[in-house]
Amino acid sequence: MFNFLINKSYRNIENYRRIVNTIKAFDSSFIHYSDIELQQQTSKLQEKLINGKSLDDILPEAFATAKEATKRILGLTMFDVQLLGGIVLHKGKIAEMKTGEGKTIVAILPAYLNALTQKSVHIITVNDYLAKRDAESAGQVHQFLGLTVGLIQQTMSAINRKQKYNCDITYITNSELGFDYLRDNMAIDTYDIVQRPFNFGIIDEVDSILIDEARTPLIISGPSEASTDKYKTSTLIANQLIKEVHYEIDEKARNTTLTEEGISLCEELLNVENLYSIDNPWTQYILNSLKAKELFLIDRHYIVRNNEVIIVDEFTGRIMEGRRWSDGLHQAIESKENVEIQKENQTLASITYQNLFLLYKKLAGMTGTAKTEETELDKIYKLEVIEIPTNKPCRRKELSDLVYKNEYSKWEAITNECYDMYQIGKPTLVGTTNVEKSELLASMLEEYQIPYNLLNAKPENIARESEIIAQAGRKFAITISTNMAGRGTDIILGGNAPAMAKLVLNSYIKQTFYSLNNYQQNAINKDVNNILKTLNSYPEIIKIWENIDIEEVEQYLLNLTYTGKKLNDTDKKIQKIYNRILYIYSKIFRKEKEEIILLGGLHVIGTERHESRRIDNQLKGRAGRQGDPGSSRFFLSLQDNLLRIFGGEKISNLMQTLNIDENTPIESIILSKSLDSAQKKVESYFYDVRKQLFDYDEVINNQRQAIYAERKRILQSNFTRDCIIEYAESTIDEILYFHEKEKVIENRENIIKQISELLNLTQPINIINWQNMNHEQMRIFLYEQLRITYDLREGYLEQLRPGLIRQLEKYYLLQQIDKAWQEHLEKMTILRESIGWRSYGQQDPLVEYKNEAFNLFISMVTYIRQTVVYLTMRSRLIVNLKE
Repeated sequence: MFNFLINKSYRNIENYRRIVNTIKAFDSSFIHYSDIELQQQTSKLQEKLINGKSLDDILPEAFATAKEATKRILGLTMFDVQLLGGIVLHKGKIAEMKTGEGKTIVAILPAYLNALTQKSVHIITVNDYLAKRDAESAGQVHQFLGLTVGLIQQTMSAINRKQKYNCDITYITNSELGFDYLRDNMAIDTYDIVQRPFNFGIIDEVDSILIDEARTPLIISGPSEASTDKYKTSTLIANQLIKEVHYEIDEKARNTTLTEEGISLCEELLNVENLYSIDNPWTQYILNSLKAKELFLIDRHYIVRNNEVIIVDEFTGRIMEGRRWSDGLHQAIESKENVEIQKENQTLASITYQNLFLLYKKLAGMTGTAKTEETELDKIYKLEVIEIPTNKPCRRKELSDLVYKNEYSKWEAITNECYDMYQIGKPTLVGTTNVEKSELLASMLEEYQIPYNLLNAKPENIARESEIIAQAGRKFAITISTNMAGRGTDIILGGNAPAMAKLVLNSYIKQTFYSLNNYQQNAINKDVNNILKTLNSYPEIIKIWENIDIEEVEQYLLNLTYTGKKLNDTDKKIQKIYNRILYIYSKIFRKEKEEIILLGGLHVIGTERHESRRIDNQLKGRAGRQGDPGSSRFFLSLQDNLLRIFGGEKISNLMQTLNIDENTPIESIILSKSLDSAQKKVESYFYDVRKQLFDYDEVINNQRQAIYAERKRILQSNFTRDCIIEYAESTIDEILYFHEKEKVIENRENIIKQISELLNLTQPINIINWQNMNHEQMRIFLYEQLRITYDLREGYLEQLRPGLIRQLEKYYLLQQIDKAWQEHLEKMTILRESIGWRSYGQQDPLVEYKNEAFNLFISMVTYIRQTVVYLTMRSRLIVNLKE
C-alpha cells in the first residue's frame, strides 16, 4: 500500500512536469507582450471558458500569464517547482513545499485561474498579518491582470466585509471566515449576509489550520444570566485542596478528578450535602478551578494584559484576541488571576473547522510539513498530500539530540551553545515552547552579555515580528522565538536588504530612530546616514510622509517598486533614495552571506521536543533554505513535559545506572527513536481527539445544515405565508397522528380542542357528524379551517398596516428558529458530556448519541412549527400593545 502511494505521488509529479513544459512554452511568447497585451489575457481566457473550455484546458496559458505578471510586478521569477506546486493546488490537493521555497507566490497561480470563473476564491491564512501582507504583495499581480482583490480584517464592518467577499479573490484568516459563516446564518435580513457560496479555498499553513486548530470548534456566544460568585468561591476552595490527597491530575488528558477525600472536604467547606446536585451543581466549578491552578499557567498558556486574560496559541506562540475557553474554564482562570470575571457565555452558533472547510466545492492547501499527518488529511478532508521537490538540494545538518538530567543543566548548555555561536559570528535561532521559557533564556543571555532579539506573544515583541525574523540571518544575530509556525517571513542569510531599507527609511522620516535597538542602529552605516540626510532638502517628501498612516507605510513603499504605477515627482525622489539605500544594504548583506556560508549557515536550537513532529520540523526547516547550508540540534531534559509524561523514568533509570552526572548529556540513536515514538503516541492521541470531535460534530452538522437551509429559504422568500401554512399543516398532521394511533373515538374531542387553541379560536370548531369522518376527511376539513382562519387574521392585520403580516411572519419564523436552535445546542452539549456513561452498559456511545440527537432534533422542529403558528395567530395582541 505504501509503495502504491509513493508510486502514485511520483506519477502525479511526472504528469505535472509535462504541464510545466507547456506553461514555459506559453511564457516564452508572453515575455514579448506589452503590459496592455498581457492584461488583455484575462478577458481572452474568460471568453474561452464561456465557449466551453474547462479550467484544465486553459491552465498552461493562465499560469504562464500569472507567471509573467509576477515577474513584472514583484520582480520574482517562478521556479519550475513553484509551477508544480500551483498545479497541485489547482487539482485540489496539498502541496508540501519546504520553508523558503516561495509558497506565498505559488498561490497566485491557482487563485488567478479559478477566479476567471467569477466564483469565489478564498486564500486563507493563520493570522491577520499574513493575510494583509499577502493581499498587498501578491494581490498586486491579480489587480494588474484586471481582477479585484479583497482583504478581510478583524475590525471591518459588515458592509466592508460584503464588498471584500464580492471581490474575485479574497484574503482572510480561518477564524474570520468561520465567524462570518456563523453570523451569516444568524442574519435577519438578506442584506446582512456578507459571504458568497464557498467555491475554491487555498489554505496557507494547511496543517496548522486543519490539524492544530481543529481540536477546538468555533463558537459565537452571548452572555448568560449565570452569576460569577461561584468562580471566586471555587478558586478559594481549590487553593485549599492538596494534590494527590484531594485531587489527581491526568497530564496526558489535561484533566483533573476529585478523590473521595476531596469531595468530602468540598462538601464540608461549601456546606452542601451533595456536590453533584442537579439543583445546585458545584463540581464543574471546582474542577475548572483545579485546572486553572495546575494545568493552565501564566506566560505559557495565557498572558494578562489590561486586566484581561488572553489565550496564547500553543502552536504559533501568538496571542488570540477575542478567543475564550469554554465551559467556564476562562472564568476560572480570571478568578485565579484576580481580574474582572466576565459573564459565562451561552452558545448561539458553533461549527468545527472540519465541517467548515468541507463546505468548499474544491479545497487545497500548502505547507512545509504535512506528510506526517497525511492519513488524517485524507480520511477527514479527502486531501492528498503531494511532496514537491526542493528547487535546490537541502544541505542542512540535523545533529543528534542532547538529553540532560535536569532542566537547569539543559538551559545552561543552550546558553553556552549560543555563546559559542556568537563568538564565531554564526547566526542562531532558538525556538522555545512558551513565553516563560523564552524570557528565561533571554535573562541568561543577558548575564553572558550576549545581544539578542526576542519574539514571543508579548505585544511589545509582536510589533517587531517581521523585522526580527527578517534580520535573524545576519552575522552575530541571536534570535529567541516561540513556535515558528506561520511566521511567514524567510530568514535570509546575511539579512533581508529590502526589509532593512524600508525600516530605516521609514524610521528616519517618521523620526522614530529612538525605537530602533542598538543592533539596528549599528546597521545604519555612514553611507546610509549620508543618504538619509539628503531627505532634509526635500520638505515635500517629509510632508507627504507625515500624512501616511503608519499601517500604510509598507504598502506605500511596495507601490514604489510597482512598475505598472505612474509615480509623481515626489514619489520618484523617494524611490530613488530607497533604491540607493537598498543597493548599499544588498552589497553589505551579500558579503555577509558569503562569510556566514563559510561558517555553516544558520544554526537552529530546539529547547524542547513538541507534542507534534511537525512543529519541530517547522523550526528545523528555517535553516538550509534554497540550498544554503545550515544545522539544527535539540537540547532536552528529563523534566521536559514529553519525556516526563511519556517514558522519562526508563531514561532516568538508565542515566542512574550509568552514573551520568547532571552536566553530561546523553546522545544516542536509541534515545532519539524513543522520543520519536513518544511523539507518535501523542500525535495518535490527539488524532483520536479530533476524530472523535469530528464524528460527534458530524451528527449535529447534518442538523445544522437543515436548520441553516430553512433559515436561508425564509430569508430569501418574499411570500412567507406559504411557510406558515406549511408549518400549521404539519402541526395538524402531528396532532392527528398522535391521537389517532390510539384508535379511541373520544380523542377526536381533544383534537378539536387542541387545534382550536392553536388557531386562537374563541369557540371550538363545530363539526357536524365528525364521528363518521375518517382520518383523511378530518385532515382536509381542518386544513380548510386553517386557511379560513388565517385569511381572516391576514385581512385584519392588512387593514391595520399593509405589509405588516409579512414582516411578522418572517420575524416569528427567524426568532423561533434561532431560539430553538440555541436551546438545542445546549441540550446537545449536555448529551455529549453524559453519553460516555452508556459504554458501561455495553452500548456504543456514538450510536446512542445519534439516536438521542435525532429525537431531540424532531422535538425541536415540532416545537418551532407549533410556536410560530401559535404566535402568528395571536399577533393581534402584540399590535394592540404597540398601539
